Amino acid sequence: MDTRKVTNKAERKELKRAARKKRAPKPKRTDPRGSHKPKVKKRGPGGPAKR
Repeated sequence: MDTRKVTNKAERKELKRAARKKRAPKPKRTDPRGSHKPKVKKRGPGGPAKR
């Protein structure tokens, strides 16, 4: 939805909301959130964590 040409804030907001309602819902997640983040290995009690 391109609303850059609309200058009225309220009108722009309504256009965006209408476009959001028309859009198909997002699919459910296949894997948990954050599962692709790099895992941090714990070190001993004295040192910092290492990636």
